[in-house]
Amino acid sequence: MKMQDFVKLRTFEVADAAKRLYSRNPASTKISSAFLFSILALLVACNSNPATTPEAKPESKGPELVTGRAAFQKVFIAARSYAADAKPFRIESTPTTDGDGHDGKAAVWRASFASAVQRGVKPFIWSGSNAPDAPSRGVSPGNEDLYNPGNASTQVFDVAFLKIDSDQAFEAAQKHGGDKILEKDPSTLVLYVCDWNHNTNELVWHVIYGASRDAAKLTVAVNATTGEFIRVEK
Repeated sequence: MKMQDFVKLRTFEVADAAKRLYSRNPASTKISSAFLFSILALLVACNSNPATTPEAKPESKGPELVTGRAAFQKVFIAARSYAADAKPFRIESTPTTDGDGHDGKAAVWRASFASAVQRGVKPFIWSGSNAPDAPSRGVSPGNEDLYNPGNASTQVFDVAFLKIDSDQAFEAAQKHGGDKILEKDPSTLVLYVCDWNHNTNELVWHVIYGASRDAAKLTVAVNATTGEFIRVEK
């Protein structure tokens, strides 16, 4: 029964009781009326308190998918806090169950930096993923390692060369075989690695169709400064 209906019923019952009491003993009407009106006031007060509704649970936030440059900008400040002279040498996406890499976007990105002053290299990870095995949302640092400037795999580059984003690199790769891969198997993961090619002195996006670089169905190299197709690497 709703509270409003309950109050109406009790009010009718109280009025009926007052009528019967008056018919038996008119002299007691004043005292009884005061008592009965007190009961009525109590019933009305109960009705005036609104029923509390349970708090709505916040909706679970979906994964945040961003491009490589967008993720890089998020971690760059953290890298400069680690070392003022920190320079990037690799940007790469990480496959997750809630980010397949299509359209040049991913839920987890990792950018690695080198510092001559610190004599170390350190990765910084940005995550927008809800996957159970993914890093927590936001920016988090990785483990520091020794820096060897002569190592070809840690060749730093100037951020000014990074003019083409991963979504543009994806579009170029699609035109050189990527579209056929995804048409045949739409569940294929697409990964991205951006690094400096010391042989040609250019910054390159490697668009990788597959769960890893070694197990790739296709890898397309795209110039990260001009957006031009370079070659099919696999």
